Parts: sequence; structure tokens; C-alpha cells
Amino acid sequence: MQNLAGILTDTAARVPDRPVLKLDDTTVTYAALDAMSAKVAGVLAARGVEPGDRVALIMPNIPQMAFVYYGVLRYGAVVVPMNPLLKAREVAYHLQDSGARLVFAWEGILAEALAGAEEAGGVEVIPVNAGAFLQLLAEADPVNEVREVDGEDIAVILYTSGTTGRPKGAALTHNNLLTNADISRNLLHTVESDVIFGGLPFFHVFGQTSALNSAVMAGASISLLPKFDAGKALEIIGRDGVTIFEGVPTMYVGMLRHPDLADTDVSTLRGAITGGSAMPLEVLHEFERVFGTQLLEGYGLSETSPVVSFNLPGPDRMAGSIGKAVDGMFVRVVDPEGADVPVGEVGELAVQGTGVMKGYWNNPDATEAAIPDGWFRTGDLGRLDDAGNIYIVDRKKDVILRGGYNVYPREVEEVLYEHPAVAEAAVIGVPDDLHGEEIVAVVGLKDDVQPADDDARQALLAEIREFAKDRLAAYKYPRRVVLTDALPKGPTGKILKREIRVDAQEGQDEPQVEPQT
Repeated sequence: MQNLAGILTDTAARVPDRPVLKLDDTTVTYAALDAMSAKVAGVLAARGVEPGDRVALIMPNIPQMAFVYYGVLRYGAVVVPMNPLLKAREVAYHLQDSGARLVFAWEGILAEALAGAEEAGGVEVIPVNAGAFLQLLAEADPVNEVREVDGEDIAVILYTSGTTGRPKGAALTHNNLLTNADISRNLLHTVESDVIFGGLPFFHVFGQTSALNSAVMAGASISLLPKFDAGKALEIIGRDGVTIFEGVPTMYVGMLRHPDLADTDVSTLRGAITGGSAMPLEVLHEFERVFGTQLLEGYGLSETSPVVSFNLPGPDRMAGSIGKAVDGMFVRVVDPEGADVPVGEVGELAVQGTGVMKGYWNNPDATEAAIPDGWFRTGDLGRLDDAGNIYIVDRKKDVILRGGYNVYPREVEEVLYEHPAVAEAAVIGVPDDLHGEEIVAVVGLKDDVQPADDDARQALLAEIREFAKDRLAAYKYPRRVVLTDALPKGPTGKILKREIRVDAQEGQDEPQVEPQT
């Protein structure tokens, strides 16, 4: 079966009564999910949607999200998942750019969805609420067959975060997503008895592939959390017997710092994975010590469906590495001209293989720029060792150029996370007349070390700066350390450096000095 929705119908035929989705007291079996997706396909048919038409959905991780996702795929249409935090003008842009025929919108975002749909030219909105939506499905004539598609047909259009301009739609094919879900299932050895933590948003490629699709392919269960909360995540692990936890670094930090951790039974966990942003080694080691299971780093992007590389479990795991390229994916480290750099040297990661997108939706210029020679340019800087392990150095656009020296923020952040008072950290460059850019560390503190007054606050910031100064070359350590209550984060919990604003007068500074070698 070339259609991605075939993984649902195949599993429903095999284990119809097994739970696939759990949200607190609500449980959905594979047979029920299969039936509901057929009803959604019937709703599309009644509205004149054609195969290949785009259908948007704006929902958090609730069972109805999966109903619609697999129903659209089943019908042969294209899913356009959207973040439920979007505002009307952003909704309008996604609908216009994708040419969506209609949008399924969760009741919590209905006002923004209606306004955005009107701005986009009157796109039909189907509200997804507790009563009326289920009634709509009950009255629909089901479309039970799964439409045959070509594996290279587009299944999902995922919009990137737009760090370099307006969001672009990564067009992922049925083959892209099928092969990547299979890779995720095999890497984690997912089986029917597994319970996967479902806190990664399904509108994002990480949660969609590594949690939802891989679980459905295996016949496993997913325990949903619509909005991440560290205390609720711990409750779900203990209550539902979660065996595989999938998250981003900030989720792990949140659980490690939560007061309920000591009273939570985490004995069912057999593995955990992280991606989305760099995992500080200090956090990785602390998680493994406290939770008693390995935490494995992977790497991927929306444009690669997403998994590119993974650090396999066992004694050969290379902590701090994002592992080796997975089956069907190939990684090179290249210079600006596209030539390979020597092993051990830093360059841009270029990727080719089964997960790489078909291109950016209706944007051939952006596609050509991203894939100029058949190799997708990731925008990430990294290096390879002799064994083929990949190490991320930093985002290409995040590199700070201070006094003619390249400073990689991740290296500085690793040091900051070693300080006993630091819960989270982000290092950014700010314009500087003398050095071109100056290094600023923005940190959040652990709950039990909040300073009592401004004098104590300033003393702690100075201490953190000196801590970094003692461990980094003179041109690398942050001249300013700024305190924040919380760093801005995206839908997966990834820290968004582009949204960090630093008060010119805040933090601990020291006199400007020329960088030393």
C-alpha cells in the first residue's frame, strides 16, 4: 500500500481492539480510529473535495487530530497541519499559500480560524468540538477504501518556522513519511505492547513521524498530552506505564526540575529520545542517572521527514553525537561551494535520501536554493569523525562572529548548563561597535536558587559569567549574562533564539577587551 493511511487500516485489521490513543479517561481503539477516519473521508466527499486537494487542520494532540489526519490521507487529499497557536493573519497565509479547500479547526482556535479563513477568501471551516463534530461524523457516509496513490504523491505539507522569511511549505510524499515512520519504529524497536508519550505536537514532523505514524505502524499505544506540562508528563508516565518517552531538551529539563519527580514511578521506561535542538550533555547525564534509562539523540528537519541520523542504544552510544546516518539517508559535510571538507573539520551538513522532501510547495526558487545539486542544505554546521558519527556544532545562522573569531553558541551553552544554578540557557550575538558582535548568555535559574534581592541577583550573574570565563577561551565566554523567567519556545519546546530580546542595560558586563588567541 503506497498510501500512508494504509498503516492504519493494516494495523486495525490485525489488532482492532488494541488502544491506539489515550487522553486521560478517553481511549480510542484501532478499529474506532479506522472507522472515524473513514467518516472524515465521507465528509470530504460530501463537500466535493478531490484527491490532491489540500485540507488544513488546526488542532493540538487530541484524538480528533488523528481522525482527520488519516481521513484526509485515506481520501487521497493532502494534509496541511497547522499550529493551534497561530493568529488569524498567520492562518490566512497558510491557507492561501497551500490553496486549502477547507480547514478542520479545534474549538479553542475557532475565532482565529474563522477570521483567517475569511481573509483567505472564504475557505470553509469545520469546527472540531465535543458534540457537533462527532454528530457530523455520525451522519457521514463512510469512505472505507483507501485511495491508491503514487508513492511520490504529496501526503503532507509542513510549514517551516520561517526563520529566514515567511514560512515555506515542505512537501512530503507518502514514500517520505512511510519510510521514515518505518525507520523510527525499527530504531526504537517499537512493538504492540509499547506505550509512547504523545506530548510532541502531531502538527510538527517529529511528533507526527516518530510518535503517531511509527506507533500506528507498530500497533502501539500513544498517551496524549495536548499541551506540555512537566508535572502532567510525569503523571502520564506513572499512570499509563509509558515505555518510550519522546521529547525535546526543554521537556527533559522541566521534568528533572519538577517537585513531583521524586514521587513518580518511572520504572516502565525502557528508552527515551530527544531531537529538535541540541541536548546539553549535563542534562543528558542527569536524566539517565535519575530515570535509569538511556537518552538517545537523533537529528532531523521538517524537510527530511524528519529522521536523518540517530544514536543507537548500547555501549557504543556516543554521547554528544547525533549518531550516524540511518538506513536510506546519507550525510556529507560541505564547504560553501558544495565540496566535502576533511574529516573532523566543520562544514554545513548536506543530506540526501528517502526522507528528503519533494520540494517547497509552489516555490521552485527556494527549492533550488535548498537543494542545488541533489543534496539538501540543512543550515546546520557539523563535523564527522572517522567512524561516521555526526556532531552538530551549531546552526549556520546562529554562529557569532566576535572580533574575527567564530563562536558556536552550543559550546558556550554546554558550559552554562554545568553551573548548578542554571536550568536553561541560550547564547546569542548582539551588535557591537568594537568586535562586530558580542556574546550574551540568557539564562533561567532553577527554582531553588532564586536570588533574594537585586544585589544577590547581580552577584549570581557575575558568578555565572566567571564560571564560563574559567572554562572557555577568552574570545568565547559571554561578556554579559542576563536573567529571564522563561526563554521563548516554539510548539515543540525548542528555544527560539530569534525571539530573544536583551535589554541594553541588563546583566553583568565587564570592560571590552580584545580577543586573545
